[in-house]
Amino acid sequence: MTQSSKTAAGTPAAPADTFVPEDGALYFLPLGGSGEIGMNLNLYGHRGKWLMVDLGISFADDTMPGLDVIMPDPAFITERRQDLVGLVLTHAHEDHLGAVQYLWPELRCPVYCTPFTAAFLRAKLQEKGLSATVPIHEIPLGGTVEIGPFSVEYVTMTHSIPEPNALAIRTSAGTVLHTGDWKLDPDPLVGDTADEERLRAIGDEGVLALVGDSTNALVPGSAGSEATVRASLMELFGRYRGSRIAVSCFATNVARLESIAAAAAAHDRHVALVGRSLWRINEAARASGYLADVPKFLSEHDASYLPREKLVLICTGSQGEPRSALARIAGNDHPQVTLSRGDVVIFSSREIPGNERAIGRMQNQLVALGVELVTADEAAVHVSGHPARDELVRMYQWVRPRIAVPVHGEQRHQQAHAALAEDCQVAHSIVPANGELIRLDGAEGAQVVAHVRAGRMAVDGKRLVPLDTGMMRTRNRMVNNGAAVVTLVMTGSGELLTAPQVAVMGLIDEATDRDLLLDVVDAVRESVAMLPKSARADDAQVKEAARIAVRRCFNASHGKKPVTEVHLVRV
Repeated sequence: MTQSSKTAAGTPAAPADTFVPEDGALYFLPLGGSGEIGMNLNLYGHRGKWLMVDLGISFADDTMPGLDVIMPDPAFITERRQDLVGLVLTHAHEDHLGAVQYLWPELRCPVYCTPFTAAFLRAKLQEKGLSATVPIHEIPLGGTVEIGPFSVEYVTMTHSIPEPNALAIRTSAGTVLHTGDWKLDPDPLVGDTADEERLRAIGDEGVLALVGDSTNALVPGSAGSEATVRASLMELFGRYRGSRIAVSCFATNVARLESIAAAAAAHDRHVALVGRSLWRINEAARASGYLADVPKFLSEHDASYLPREKLVLICTGSQGEPRSALARIAGNDHPQVTLSRGDVVIFSSREIPGNERAIGRMQNQLVALGVELVTADEAAVHVSGHPARDELVRMYQWVRPRIAVPVHGEQRHQQAHAALAEDCQVAHSIVPANGELIRLDGAEGAQVVAHVRAGRMAVDGKRLVPLDTGMMRTRNRMVNNGAAVVTLVMTGSGELLTAPQVAVMGLIDEATDRDLLLDVVDAVRESVAMLPKSARADDAQVKEAARIAVRRCFNASHGKKPVTEVHLVRV
């Protein structure tokens, strides 16, 4: 039986501030990562304490002008900070740990993760001056840690980054297997294969709920192996013997970096890293014992001295990020690296939904330079890091939970995952939304028992701001409609002492549209003059009359209603 947004009885859940939890029950609360891909923030509640699993970010799109990084609003748990026993990180992808550097000062709890994730996190915290402040506890692969009323066992998985972990979270109310991001790769190249034996043993112990990755729940078959990508890169590098080769991939995919290095070495080429995030991952990987057999990468400065047929560039920017290395190269804006006719760029990645326009724009710029493009549509240069349907079925066969809780996906992914779980004979499934507090019970299944606020925060310059305020709505209106500022100088009795001053931004060219601007000035003057004498003495009524006049003028001439601010000076 699949449930969503309602209690088992079909009645609306209570607000969190009126809900009284049962002391011995187990609760699951997603504040990010359910109904979306990215911004993962999950909470488990038991015996008055809370355990956080992951704290990630996502990236702003064209609807969020001036913003770059967005993340869940942790207000619910910051209000209960004294009951937060720890933050457990499943792996080092940005959508699982990228918000730690921004939000930890509000949480101030210990952080638990495996060595590679710890090394990567410390580098990010150092940029914020927090490396000596955040208490990071390194847990060995396959290790177990006691955190308040929770016992957390790390279970080795495979994914597109070193040391991905599922978490067996044991409580007196039952065990939850939180899968994190995972796949079943028989030859991951870097790291171990998924620990099937341990997953089967956990299933034999009895699992109350599986809270699992839904990203590829609509994709048939299996995700594929990194070994396939390495073989394809070997062949491609041999095909482009006289060209400069650039490869763009997700920086965190250490196995992919190793494969590119191996293919380059096989064809007598050196490898350079172009992009800061690649260097950060390289340092974390080597510090954790990975890439030990890979020669040191060249810097972009050193690469400029090599013949094009002797070089492979690994570049950030597979998603078309505006200031990434590949985007700057495509725009002829990189200070040290160029590509030209006859060169090739291999996109060893997938398009993240929402990035299609940015990627297409960058690819068109590269083609205009005469660069050949190779994507996953033309060659086997990428495999997903998330489980397709056959892998999900195998997981359910091993673990056999009583409840399935699909997360890490949009609604269509979650619903497909829930239906698959039911086909696998899972007794109960529930499709959660961010902000739904779910009680996990082996007999009764899963019930939404309360709703909490699940907002969004964003990095806006040097500060964190909430996204659900008037500020962002106003910014979007300014982007779409422009802005105007009107200055009025009046006597106390309401007489204009000089002509209104009107400045317009983002809507007209004041130099060429001078006549239109004069028409707006006249409209403001007439609108104010037509007010009754008592209204002209009222600041609020004068400002509103001027504002309406400006918006009416531009709506008539341009079909736009600019955000209008009126400054009134009484003399």
